[in-house]
Order: sequence, then structure tokens, then C-alpha cells
Amino acid sequence: MKTRLGAAVGAVVALALLLSGCGAASSDAKVTLTMWAWDPNIDKVVALWNAAHPTIQVKVSNPAGGDQLVSKMITAHQAKNGPDIGKVEYQSLPALVAGGVVRDITDDTKTTVKDFDDATLKATRFDGKVYGIPQDSAPLMLFYRTDVFQKYGLAVPTTWDQYAQEARTLHQKAPSVQMTNFDAQDPGWFTGLVQQAGANWWRLSGTTWHVDINDALSNKVAAYWQGLVQDGLVAKNPSFSPQWNKQMNDGSLATWVSGAWAPAQLGGIAPSTKGKWTVAPLPSWTAGDTSTGIWGGSAMTVTTDSQHPAQAAQFISWLNTDPTAVTAQIKQINIYPAATSGRSLDVLKSPPAFFPNQANYYDLVKQAAPGAHAFTMWGPNVTVTFSSYTDAFGKALQFGTPFSAALDTVQSATVSDLKKKGFTVA
Repeated sequence: MKTRLGAAVGAVVALALLLSGCGAASSDAKVTLTMWAWDPNIDKVVALWNAAHPTIQVKVSNPAGGDQLVSKMITAHQAKNGPDIGKVEYQSLPALVAGGVVRDITDDTKTTVKDFDDATLKATRFDGKVYGIPQDSAPLMLFYRTDVFQKYGLAVPTTWDQYAQEARTLHQKAPSVQMTNFDAQDPGWFTGLVQQAGANWWRLSGTTWHVDINDALSNKVAAYWQGLVQDGLVAKNPSFSPQWNKQMNDGSLATWVSGAWAPAQLGGIAPSTKGKWTVAPLPSWTAGDTSTGIWGGSAMTVTTDSQHPAQAAQFISWLNTDPTAVTAQIKQINIYPAATSGRSLDVLKSPPAFFPNQANYYDLVKQAAPGAHAFTMWGPNVTVTFSSYTDAFGKALQFGTPFSAALDTVQSATVSDLKKKGFTVA
């Protein structure tokens, strides 16, 4: 991707590398690396590394998750006391690259990157330089309650038209049960849906940004879901709220459109539903189309504050490509590996613990992963875009105003902020 993004941070990264000695510490000198990550049980995976690498020890802490961790990384970088390694969701990486928070690790990962396909690696590569090692892939899938579908005679939908029809059938038979919810609080869910439809919110031509958040494809997705909301077929409350957790647990929500990581969350969300969920491909806009979107997914990065970048790059390469490490992550964290080789590990022959009745769980995810569409790139001000989404769609749900107007608001807020930050916008 030809972009000024990488060039803009080149001087910052080069200076940081010079100051840190570019990892020139003696290979037999003991170093301790700090890693910020929010995965539960990641410490158990890191313990495997520490046991085998006495001269390179990794200390894990969990100061925050998602966007909050990104904010802490930026603050720590400004104080010049950031961690060596940081877990970063893909959409947040461009802003950290532009801000000089994470470093170019191309030279230390030339062998590592061969274990990833281009579609996966593009989320961490800018101007041909690598700024992170992908950890997991999160294709959108359809999770449905087998018991609810059987009780009300619902068919597993393969298209969005059929999904809406099954939602109407469910509403007629059981008015207190809804097909799913529309989440105005988590933009990652909605961006995954518009990615499936083929939308591309950000592009860069030379040094000029193109922002297309309110394009025709995004409006098609928004109009579809507004129709379901207006007809009372889907709930309005946000995911991961106490009310939503209760609905997921008691069967008053029949499906969940989520990333492949859902089994890791369902045990805490709906503990009494183990064995009652089944995964299926995401419904398509056109019959037979295997496209899907992504929701989430992260990379491990090395910061420009690290005094041991070579060792840090060595560790994150091991974490995300070594068969033992990836197997441990699947067992402990329930990730679906980003590494191509990781998708054929023996551990994936058994379903996640929360899906004991679906032996082909990972087979279906593996089939869906190649069709996962992502934006060509994420913009450098995703936090502003996401904040505007939450506000605009929250108000649209509350007051019944058009979702198309909410998209216009998000578009305007994103463009205004880019210009304010000094970017050129078409």
C-alpha cells in the first residue's frame, strides 16, 4: 500500500531504533521484556516461553483491553516508559504507527511473515514494512441456539433475506423471543457486516485520504438492520450488557452474529447454555456467496520504547507461529490462529469446550476464513469514527431516526477530525 503513513513515522521509528541500539544487546545477556495484553490465561502460554528461554524472560500485565489499552500505550509512550510488547487490535494499529508508538520489525521477522497469507498480513503491513505479528483471525459467523431453532421450527438461514424471514416466523410464534440484537455500542460488529457487503471505509491515494463510511453498500446494510429493528424482530440493547447476558442465557435471543472467538466468551455470558449453540456460515447477500467480514482480531507489536526490540520480535514470532505456542493459545484463549500453519494443528480437530456437540466447528471456521473481507486499511483516527458510531447509532435507536443519517454523522465526524489533524481528505 503506497501511503504517507509509513513515511510519516519513518523518522520517528529510525530515531527510536538508534536510541535503543536496535536490540544490540549480547544474545547471552539476560533481559526481561514487559508485555501488555488482556487475554485471560495468556500468562500460562508465556510460561512455556520463559521455561525454555532463561535469558529472555517475559513479564505479562493486563492494564486494560482494546481501545483502553491503546490509550495507555500512547500515554506511556509520551512518558517514554511504554512496554516492550503490546497487544493491538488491527483497526488501532495505523494510529499507533502514525504516532510512532510501535516500531518497524521487518528485519527481525523476515522468516516469520512467511507463515501468514497476504490477506492476514496486510493488517499489520504499511509501505511494505511490518509493524506487528498477527495473533488471531476473527471471521464473522452465525451462532444460533439449536434448542430454540428446533422448538420453533426455524431453518438455519443461508442468506440475509432468509434470516429476516426466519426472524418474522420466530416473532409470530414467540413474540417474547427475538432473533438477535442490534448493537450500537460495539462498532466492530457493524464494520464486520459492512465489510462482508464489500464496503471500504478508508482508502489512501498518495497522501490523500478517501473516506466512504456512508457509501451505498454501508447504507444497504444499515437499512436492512433498521428494518428488523422497526419490525421488532431484533432487540435494541447492547451486547455484553447485563440484560443481553440474561437474554443470551435464557433463550430469548436466538442467534448471535459474532467472530470466531465467540466460544471463549459464551461461558461467561450464558453459562447454562453449553452444548446448545451451533455455528454456521454467516448469511450472504447473494445465494452461494461465501464472503464474510471480520470482528476483532489482534496483533502483537514491539514498541519504540523497547530497549530490546530484537528479543521482543523473537518472542512475538514464537508466540504466533510456534506449534506449541499456538496450540496453547487455542486451548487457553480459544483463538482461531492467524498463522496459516496454525489452522491445521491437531488441537483444532476437537471443538471448543462450549461446543461439545459440534465436532466440525473449526472446519467451518477454516472454510469461512479465506472469504473474510476486511477494509483495505483502517484510518488513522478509528477511535473518533468508533466513538461517533456509538453516539449516532445510539441516538438513532433511541429516537427512531434513520440509520442513514447516523452514517452521515459518522462520515462527517471522521472527515472533520482527519482535517483537524492535518491530513488531506478528498
